[in-house]
Amino acid sequence: MKKLLLLVSLLPLFSQAADYEKVSVEVVAEHLNGSAYYIPGLSGAATEYEGFISNAGFVITSEGVVVFDGLGTPSLADAMLNEIRKLTDKPIKLVIVSHYHADHIYGLQVFKEQGAKIWAPKGTWDYLDSETATSLLDSRRTALYPWVNDETYLVDPDRIIDKDTNFSLGENQFLLTYFGKVHSEGDMSLLSINDQTLYSGDLIFEGRIPFVGDADIIKWSKTLDRVRNIEMEYFVPGHGMASDQPQETMDLTYRYLNFLIKQLSVAVDEMTPFDETYTAIDWSEFEDEPAFDVANRKNAYAVYLYLERVLD
Repeated sequence: MKKLLLLVSLLPLFSQAADYEKVSVEVVAEHLNGSAYYIPGLSGAATEYEGFISNAGFVITSEGVVVFDGLGTPSLADAMLNEIRKLTDKPIKLVIVSHYHADHIYGLQVFKEQGAKIWAPKGTWDYLDSETATSLLDSRRTALYPWVNDETYLVDPDRIIDKDTNFSLGENQFLLTYFGKVHSEGDMSLLSINDQTLYSGDLIFEGRIPFVGDADIIKWSKTLDRVRNIEMEYFVPGHGMASDQPQETMDLTYRYLNFLIKQLSVAVDEMTPFDETYTAIDWSEFEDEPAFDVANRKNAYAVYLYLERVLD
């Protein structure tokens, strides 16, 4: 009898997930096709909207759930988990991480606590072992408190993907396409073959100017040609609305990156100073896009420095 009482008293320890601060933003799952869904984030800078500025997705199979990306805070991921639980009680089996940037990974611990395995692209450890990973998490504990706090931690991957990889769960077939160092230290996409739905991560930003950072922009541009040739019916970018018109959804990122390369390559080749270059460029094609004011000059400068290195 005493053993039975002890086991009963321990049950809450094993059945209750961590208690996360609730968010005030609306986190809602939208159905795409078949068993594929996504969580649409809002269009904004990194710490706006309680960190809810990126997309995530999930596919429900007969044997469990495959999640794509973990959102920008544990609280957001917890809200996403609640959305999944409205649709299925099947276990969270796997989280595919498109790339290790803060707005896609701080929620991973929620799914890890559910027993999920984390698969991430090669290059992930370059980020995790960097000072950037530690310092950025510290800063987000202030900027996004209480949704990111001292209980928030970086989740290590269980498996590193370094080539295109097929896998299945239940009756569902999937394809991971590995792109290498493109937007980040390592990027990959997830295609749910049964649903003809592609989750691209930050290779594509829809409805806003992309964040370039320290990306390999020439490889990024070439990679978009590869993504545009993947057969799909539905497309989920890393930021912005999903679409059943994939080519149109990819258009802004494709045009913007190639515009930066074209304009800034000429300036670097002619050794024109950056400030003079930036002022002389006609940005009218993009200046009305969301995030232009906060991102464009930083993007242009990053590309200018990158091209100085590679075109030297």
